[in-house]
Amino acid sequence: MKFLPLLFANLLRKKIRTVLTLGSFAVALFLFGLLVAIRGAFTAGVELAGADRLIVMHRASFIQPLPRSHQEKLARVPGVRDVASMSWFGGIYRDPKNFFPQFSIETDSWKRVYPEFKVADADWEAFLADRTGCVVGAATAQRFGWKIGDRVPLQGTIFPGAWEFNVRGIYKGTRPQDDTTQFWFHREYLDEKGPAYWKGIVGWYVVRIADPGAAAQMAKTIDGLFSNSAFETRTQTEQAFAGAFVQQMGNIELLILVVGGVVFFTLLLVAGNTMAIAVRERTGELAVLKAVGFSDAFTLMVVLAESLLLAGVGGGLGLFLAKGFTSSGDPTGGFLPAFYIPPSGVVLGLGLAALVGLAAGAVPALSAMRLRVVDGLRRV
Repeated sequence: MKFLPLLFANLLRKKIRTVLTLGSFAVALFLFGLLVAIRGAFTAGVELAGADRLIVMHRASFIQPLPRSHQEKLARVPGVRDVASMSWFGGIYRDPKNFFPQFSIETDSWKRVYPEFKVADADWEAFLADRTGCVVGAATAQRFGWKIGDRVPLQGTIFPGAWEFNVRGIYKGTRPQDDTTQFWFHREYLDEKGPAYWKGIVGWYVVRIADPGAAAQMAKTIDGLFSNSAFETRTQTEQAFAGAFVQQMGNIELLILVVGGVVFFTLLLVAGNTMAIAVRERTGELAVLKAVGFSDAFTLMVVLAESLLLAGVGGGLGLFLAKGFTSSGDPTGGFLPAFYIPPSGVVLGLGLAALVGLAAGAVPALSAMRLRVVDGLRRV
């Protein structure tokens, strides 16, 4: 700690250069934080998918419905704990840009199939008692300023017409990454008001099983149950189902790695050039330090410490700004529901900043360590 004044004196010698270098680290780590948040938003569904849940959909396509009669057969399969049905609604609230996922759901078993979503018992009972009631996620409720008791109008697209719902509950997730943008309403309401062809069918089923380790065998059993029928099924784990959607977006992982690699390589060049110039300007001073008794190792550590201090302060500032930006939630209006930087992302960012700081200061520090006193004093 007693050498901190020396470090700050060296860094503040060229204030503009120091500020620009700090800004480079801050911008790089801010971008890194956004990349971590975006990656997490795309993969949150995969990482959080229930290990004990299977998705049963039509074999031909996800958009093809299944009959209600499948539910009883699914419930009788050994190893199945609960079955719930879901259907995509796709309504518009005021403007098509106000996107949020809307589902008609099987209210009887929904809370057992998705225990990570929490709704107050009294609110859930009010929802069950109101055929036009709905439960909305906390993020969507905050986004539109909805509160319990509000009337929410939606314009149907897949299911045409004007639809109105009463907000009876607001659900929250038990984990930071949980999707709290969804909108749930009664399957019976869709049956009653929807088109005649939709009566008696659903979009897909969510099956909760007793043994997650038997998921693959359970999927084969379920698909075998409906083979050679008019409504054959394709069953997969919830994780595989979510992963299929991520793959449709392209190789997000590779894109983030490429962008991140370019950013940090550029940062390494900038920081390395800064430290090289700083050491070159202080050659005489480093020689004086050695002349009065400071060791080669000391000069090495001084230069590395300066580089690490720049990286730590600049990187910390960038991550702080990124954390503040992501704390306000999804900036895309529903496309990235789980938009935040986890603690592991902050730690990784600081570690990368320190690594760049060490790499940028390594060559100048070695040059300072190997400097001969005679050669250094000759340049004074």
